Amino acid sequence: MKSRGRNLGLISSIFAIILGLLVGFFILLYSNPSQAIGGFKTILTGALTDGSKGIGMVLYYATPIICTGLSIGFAFKTGLFNIGATGQFTVGAFAAVVVGITATELGNAHWMVALFASVIAGALWALIPGLLKAYANINEVIAGIMTNYIGMYLVNWSVKDSNALFNMLENRSKPVAPTAIIPKAGLNQIFKGSYVNAGIIIAIIAAIIIYIILDKTTFGYELKAVGFNRDASKYAGINEKKSIIWSMVISGALAGLGGGLLYLAGSGKYIEVVDELAAEGFDGISVALLGLSHPIGILLAAIFIAYIKQGGFYLQLFEYSKEIIDIIIAVIIYFSAFSMIVRNIITNRERKRRVDRSVGSAQIPTPINEPSVYGSKTEEEIREASKKDIQREDDLRNDSEHDDMSFKDEGTVKEGSEERTLSEDIQEGTLKEDSEEGILKEDSKESTLNEVNKGNNNVDNKGNNNVDSKEINNVDSNKNNNVDSNEDEKVDKMKGGNK
Repeated sequence: MKSRGRNLGLISSIFAIILGLLVGFFILLYSNPSQAIGGFKTILTGALTDGSKGIGMVLYYATPIICTGLSIGFAFKTGLFNIGATGQFTVGAFAAVVVGITATELGNAHWMVALFASVIAGALWALIPGLLKAYANINEVIAGIMTNYIGMYLVNWSVKDSNALFNMLENRSKPVAPTAIIPKAGLNQIFKGSYVNAGIIIAIIAAIIIYIILDKTTFGYELKAVGFNRDASKYAGINEKKSIIWSMVISGALAGLGGGLLYLAGSGKYIEVVDELAAEGFDGISVALLGLSHPIGILLAAIFIAYIKQGGFYLQLFEYSKEIIDIIIAVIIYFSAFSMIVRNIITNRERKRRVDRSVGSAQIPTPINEPSVYGSKTEEEIREASKKDIQREDDLRNDSEHDDMSFKDEGTVKEGSEERTLSEDIQEGTLKEDSEEGILKEDSKESTLNEVNKGNNNVDNKGNNNVDSKEINNVDSNKNNNVDSNEDEKVDKMKGGNK
């Protein structure tokens, strides 16, 4: 599925490029029909006109937009849209120029310190929308747009207000010191006459590092996880605020690096004091879209954009404006975004279809030799019948549980009544025994009295031997405690009758 998505993305990017070039051709045809074919051919082959020099210039123009493309692409991968890359690019360029002009005592390390300053400045400037997003949930697009203009006007004011930096005659910054210029690294021998330098190598190394961070490290996995689902990442134990801030900081550092690489290239590039945002930041958006936010794709897309821009410089030979290239790039961006929407729709449909298949395969099939209980009904009728069957089973289950509860209650009542009956029987039996015992004792008393009166010393077999009158009186006074009051009254009546 992942490879299928990449293939769709590649096809959509190629489709966007073709449509953009076709729109450019129609514009050329409309503007000057007689020169349209020649102008379009110049766009496609103009960068190769000067041979190795043209290729070197393509690499030179590609260097900064590789960095801004990586900046925006990295943010895309982590669920953010760093539209503030333009401001971070400008602030990074300013920091590099300041160090490049003033810190001349650093010697051979001068250019490295200046480049490092651009990275730090871009990261710190991106920290502002990162903090706002993480702690105030302010949309990074709004915060990024605001920081773009704040950064531009802040840099203009800082350059113009400093005598050490500002060239009043040219209305721009002064040139950096020779020690602050990035070395050529032998590329000037390969691409003679061009401005290409070691900056292209640094940009490629940055792309490799970003690829490793995103796809080969736990840190990159956490950043992407927060981008996919912030709440789920929080419950998984990932610090989502920290991840958002790191994403913006790294993205800003890449944009600032691009500014430093451009203004330390020794190509006569200066900070112009004008109310205009840097184009390199917005070119990074088209590069990231075309490259599908993948570091390798961004490298190739940046080289392509630089290639058609280099060809656009030769359009003036055919009486065309070089701004046509900007129109072509804008159309490519539009179709890239549109193709991304189409790609997402196709991907979602494929995912839904796959889920439906998995759910269908999980259902228990009807045996081959047994006919379906639903016969030849439609799918909707089968679904309704299935719901009724489930409801019927629930009703039967509830009735069964109700009957079980009723049976338990009746059993409890019966057991209780049996227990009460048994206790009553035991009590009655005890009373009867006590009553009989009391009657026997009374009989014994009467017979003893008779024997005493007659002077017979022999006592009845159930009485006591040698019972005197005193004992008889004790017998009369003693009562059995086990006989209740009613039985005592009966015994007294019987005693009185016998007497």
